[in-house]
Amino acid sequence: MNGSRINRFFPYLLLLPSFLILLPFLYWPTLQSFIMSVYREAPFGARKFFCGAYNYVNILSDPAYLNSLWRTLLFTALVTGVGLAISLLCAVMLNQKVRGAKLYRTFFFIPYAISPAVAASLWVFLLNPVAGFVNYLLYSLFHIQPPWLTDGFLAFVAVSMASIWKDTGFNILFYLAGLQTIPESVIEAGKIDGASPVQRFFKITVPLLSPTTFYLVVMNLIFAIFENFGIIDIMTAGGPANATNFLIYNLYRDVFINFRPGAAAAQSVILFVLIIGVTIAHFKYNGENVHYQ
Repeated sequence: MNGSRINRFFPYLLLLPSFLILLPFLYWPTLQSFIMSVYREAPFGARKFFCGAYNYVNILSDPAYLNSLWRTLLFTALVTGVGLAISLLCAVMLNQKVRGAKLYRTFFFIPYAISPAVAASLWVFLLNPVAGFVNYLLYSLFHIQPPWLTDGFLAFVAVSMASIWKDTGFNILFYLAGLQTIPESVIEAGKIDGASPVQRFFKITVPLLSPTTFYLVVMNLIFAIFENFGIIDIMTAGGPANATNFLIYNLYRDVFINFRPGAAAAQSVILFVLIIGVTIAHFKYNGENVHYQ
């Protein structure tokens, strides 16, 4: 009887140290955000009063916030979809048995190892309208010099390119590991059956990589929504004309520029619900297409 009770609580006992570490750094701030979101608060907490759902109603009826929401969804879909497609293509090429393959793989992983601020600074130099290499190349070939960071549409494209480039190394690393777990005998069986390289890729390789893709979709959603603040801040600061004012940057502005902590807390809760909802939907509707060996 006593042994059975100890066995029942033993897993919780093992989890207790992790919970105690996460409590002050993760769970308590999250709870504080929920609490702050139902208060209107003066800057630096000098004065506050309970306002119920006012912050949520005010935010969700603000056209500027809804515009930022749609831009964020488009940005997230673009960065996740295009980023994973490019990463898979690069991983397939890097998985070939050629001399110096390990060196090439290291080069592709470097962007993930640098900070978002450094990555953004590199792209600002590359896209400089006067001295940037990209505009130099475009002018040499087509006699055009696009205003990458001062035009709304091009700024959106530029931030998307920088974000995809930054996360590509992470995706390639996982895709390479997944490709190397595919048994050679399965590929050989496809060849014997007369499947072309394209058919082997889409009928064998892609389905066997579905667990890796499933994981990377979730991680890239989180990267696109939460971890591109540094790139946005350095490259465009949310502009021009709010073209790159995504949800995470809008939240930053409300806290540190507009001094509206209650509204910012409500936005953080909306972001939390958004990412949880997308992740649950991804597990529910795409989980059936994941094939484990």
